Amino acid sequence: MTDQEILDKRVHPYRDDLAASYLRGKVTAARFIDGVPCQIGAGFATLKEEPGYEARQASELLHGEAFTVLEEHDGWAWGQNGTDGYVGWLRVEALDADPVPPTHRVTALRTLLYPGPDLKLPFVDILPMGALVAVAGEEGDWRQLAGGGWLHIRHVAPIGQKAADPVAVAERFVGTPYLWGGRTSIGIDCSGLVQVALLAAGINCPRDSDQQQAAIGTLVSSDGTGVAFQRGDLVFFPGHVGIMVDGVTLLHANAFHMEVVAEPLADVVARAGGKGISAVKRL
Repeated sequence: MTDQEILDKRVHPYRDDLAASYLRGKVTAARFIDGVPCQIGAGFATLKEEPGYEARQASELLHGEAFTVLEEHDGWAWGQNGTDGYVGWLRVEALDADPVPPTHRVTALRTLLYPGPDLKLPFVDILPMGALVAVAGEEGDWRQLAGGGWLHIRHVAPIGQKAADPVAVAERFVGTPYLWGGRTSIGIDCSGLVQVALLAAGINCPRDSDQQQAAIGTLVSSDGTGVAFQRGDLVFFPGHVGIMVDGVTLLHANAFHMEVVAEPLADVVARAGGKGISAVKRL
């Protein structure tokens, strides 16, 4: 097995023709580059597996997240997300080439960006929970962003302020439509829900459920047998993850209900058939 087969291309930016400089010596590529540091300037942006509108969504990037551009091609940029290392393509117009260190994080499910400190003005963008912003000024209950626009103070918090309970964060997403690759209250997938909730609580979290199973928490059980489930336990299935609300209820974004729901864990296990619980991890 070669190094290139070992390294996960979801989080290691390399191809036969191009790779990130930090992978020199680990992979084979025609050329290596440092890339250009940028930042997501749109409210949120779709990250594609391939450079095309019809390509499948791999993930979503949130306003203010760092993104290193390794290549631009026909209006598409290929690079790596600074939050979870995810690699993919996005539209160049979603990027800001002049990154500004964030000072605050959006704590509302979603907030509206206004052109001025007046709620009667038409909003210009939507920023989801977890979006990073740099506050440059204030007027009353409004905060002006360094990149332009105003947010209400009740929808943001200093970047060092963390949520006390990630489950409470996840519960706010109940009813959100299921969306493959989604990370916002407009649409979210199972691992996106867990990631957003844990990041809000200051817990580093990879993007996909298999990565989360490998990296987060302490293993309680490999099959769920005999576990006294607790609030906050992460329950993994092949290709799926949810978070326990209490000893019997699993909160998860799923394609069965096509939304985020809280339901008995026993019901989820029954639907899984032979693909039962693969791990229970405790934060």
